[in-house]
Amino acid sequence: MIFFMAGTSDARELALAIQAAGYPLLTSVVTENAARGLEDAGLPARFGRLTREGMAALLKELEATLLVDASHPFAEEAHRTAMAAASECGLPYIRYERSRHEFGERELLTVVDTYEEAAHFAAQKKGSVMLTTGSKTLQVFTEKLMGDRDIRLVARMLPRTDNMEKCAELGVEQKNIIAMQGPFSKELNEALYRHYKTTLMITKESGGPGAVDEKVEAALAMGIEVVVIGRPKLDYETSFSSADAVLNEIAKRYNR
Repeated sequence: MIFFMAGTSDARELALAIQAAGYPLLTSVVTENAARGLEDAGLPARFGRLTREGMAALLKELEATLLVDASHPFAEEAHRTAMAAASECGLPYIRYERSRHEFGERELLTVVDTYEEAAHFAAQKKGSVMLTTGSKTLQVFTEKLMGDRDIRLVARMLPRTDNMEKCAELGVEQKNIIAMQGPFSKELNEALYRHYKTTLMITKESGGPGAVDEKVEAALAMGIEVVVIGRPKLDYETSFSSADAVLNEIAKRYNR
């Protein structure tokens, strides 16, 4: 049994490929809605966050023989939890990391390492700031930016109840919330930037299906400054950026 950590569209495709190759697996995601999507695609799924202890217990209960971590590039806590749980259970850990998007040297584009650096940069620039980094780190930006009358903070995130509740708790007004399911086309991004008179856009380097390139290209084409937050730097013992490479590694592990 392979324990497969999913949560993104490319992860689902990889899980389907593994299953089609004849390997039994259980996919794991955070939300019930994501689990339903996987089940609709024909994949067995469970949902809910797991601590290291909880994941280790589940791995033992499933008699898992391998852990494949294909969760989001910025799910740093999940990666650390998975590596620790796999180590505790003596299981091989394989990381599927979607390829990075290289922007090169671009005028109006700044790359930083942390959310705090991005918030500090925005605080200096002021203006209408569109945040497209999700709700998990929203407080980093509300604490730094919302007390300044020269800054309008617009938060774009998934239309989930918990996200809206978090916005309310942190004082983000409804008029400054974009609750939509992406990815978005370049044209839609441009329309949103125009509507909110965006002067600075903050995003994460999610790569591939995260559509960070459309967000960035649309902003730069309109003369809008962009801050890209780089991925967490973790030491994965075994990591691949293609589905074929993961399948080949699994085949080696099962002597096929």
